[in-house]
Amino acid sequence: MIIYEANKTEFISDVTNELLVERLYQSYQEKVGRTSKQEIVSWENSLQRMCNVMQDKEIPHDASVAIEFKIPNTSKRVDFIVAGNNGKQDHVVIVELKQWSEVEKITTQDGVVKTFVGGRLNTLPHPSYQAWSYAALIKDFNENVQKNQILLEPCAYLHNYRKMEDDPLIDVHYKEHLNKAPVFTKGEIQKLRDFIKKFVKKGDQHQLIYQIEHGRIRPSKSLQDSLTSMLKGNEEFVMIDDQKVFYEQALHLALNCVKNGKKQVMVIEGGPGTGKSVMAINLLVNLINQELMTLYVSKNSAPRDVYASKLKGTIRKTEIDNLFKGSGSFTESSLNEFDVIIVDEAHRLNEKSGFYGNQGENQVKELIKAAKFTLFFIDENQRVTLKDIGSMDLIKKFADEANAELITGQLTSQFRCDGSDAYISWLDDVLQIKETANSHYYGVDYDFRIFNDPHEMLKMIEKLNKTNNKSRLLAGYCWEWPTGGRHNTKHKEITIPEHHFEISWNLSDSIWAIDPNSVNEAGCIHTSQGLEFDYVGVIIGPDLRYENGQVITDYTKRAKTDQSLKGIKTLAKEDPEQAQRISNQIIRNTYRTLMTRGQKGCFIFCTDPKLNAYFKERLQQTKIYNDFSPERKLRVAENQEEY
Repeated sequence: MIIYEANKTEFISDVTNELLVERLYQSYQEKVGRTSKQEIVSWENSLQRMCNVMQDKEIPHDASVAIEFKIPNTSKRVDFIVAGNNGKQDHVVIVELKQWSEVEKITTQDGVVKTFVGGRLNTLPHPSYQAWSYAALIKDFNENVQKNQILLEPCAYLHNYRKMEDDPLIDVHYKEHLNKAPVFTKGEIQKLRDFIKKFVKKGDQHQLIYQIEHGRIRPSKSLQDSLTSMLKGNEEFVMIDDQKVFYEQALHLALNCVKNGKKQVMVIEGGPGTGKSVMAINLLVNLINQELMTLYVSKNSAPRDVYASKLKGTIRKTEIDNLFKGSGSFTESSLNEFDVIIVDEAHRLNEKSGFYGNQGENQVKELIKAAKFTLFFIDENQRVTLKDIGSMDLIKKFADEANAELITGQLTSQFRCDGSDAYISWLDDVLQIKETANSHYYGVDYDFRIFNDPHEMLKMIEKLNKTNNKSRLLAGYCWEWPTGGRHNTKHKEITIPEHHFEISWNLSDSIWAIDPNSVNEAGCIHTSQGLEFDYVGVIIGPDLRYENGQVITDYTKRAKTDQSLKGIKTLAKEDPEQAQRISNQIIRNTYRTLMTRGQKGCFIFCTDPKLNAYFKERLQQTKIYNDFSPERKLRVAENQEEY
């Protein structure tokens, strides 16, 4: 999606006649549905500078210009694009605009700097790295860019920044990134013009902006599919913005911590799809390569089992077992036994360990004790059982007890749900987890659908799964899952009589998410949390219903075999208000987690017809509601219709 598109002449005219801000605002309202004029006015200075840049007679008048292009499958946008041809080849120049006036170099980390933004000193990606990473993502995701050999040429323009002698912005430490994406500063307007003219000598003859905006989006990489390559040292995922910053910080802290013997704990918070698991595996690989004894730990066995299945035959089973551990494996560990422990899904940690929950004292405490450097990735809104205790407050408490320095960070870059931060926010509002500013907006490119019939939803999931085996059906844990029938294909535990619908819970706990024969089975929170798919179909059970204008939770509708709320009835007798508060949060968090497993889309069917109708009403209330199904996108890609 692009907010503004024109040719060079039209762009200059819009800036000169002071029409650009109004047109950007109108376009934003139509295409995104949320912004303020103040936000757009803040761009005005940068766009005026780009107008000055474009006023060069040798830049063709029919070169295309685009502003605010959303990178597919992310929540990030490219500031400014110029497209044309150098006489032999189509080129698209990507310009990252910055209003910075000074920076500090950080030579202990790769590709990051410090600068004043928002009234304080922040660590941010070097502008050259940022511009390159955006170009790399577009190339990865956009089929037209690869198929039609459209070359992307990234650069950065810091129009308020004046270079000085031995300038930190162009320090030799950043040479690799500067070579990939040069940076231009105040007084270098002609150099930027020359850079653009090197690639844009002729106009945009092949509708390059249109090709990029409407190009078919390549399937997103999944962590489970890329794991083997990553462990061989290959870079499978381009980290952007805050991901890059916290990755570099964590890597540097871990190496220094082990070297200096000073115990440290780091906590990185992030919502669904912010790349926590990708960062965790990248850090695991690089710290192992630095010969540090490093472990990946998770409470939930599902991701570990999938990773182990993917690695089978590439490294010895003992090596796999030594890399990936359950969170209850450290009850007997000695102080600082390991260099680094990386804890994914830390919100799922329990107090006690062992099959009967009678071993150890506290998993958070034991993990901090066992490593010189412990890194927790956490999202407290994904705590989905009574036993889940992982929280910032608890980690801080045990870090203090261990006399360990605590470092925190917050991830915001979005890679799941088609990069739609707005969908996550809308979902929080619709599920009445919390009120958000996105009550009337659910996202731009995310495929969200409500089905009246579970049969139809399953058919759609089966159809989409034929593409790459990355679509699955999920359900709330409202149907019993007896041990005796768990491996019987004829035993259909999930039944919805009024629709004559029945389906089995997943027959294989370990590899259900990747077994091509499991598409006609339903997974639950325990077999899907920590994993991702292209599309998910979610059956919302009777533990969530709509009544008197409210979304109501009912823990009595949960299956007895579900351990998530074990002990809630006892608690309800002792403290009914607390029992209601906790179960309410767990049920809402469970569906929020299930409904954010899909990278491209989420479909739902509610057993409560009133809840189904409520979701439809909320969807129709959105300011932006279009058909973003794969079928429609295919028609658009083939130029049969336009959005």
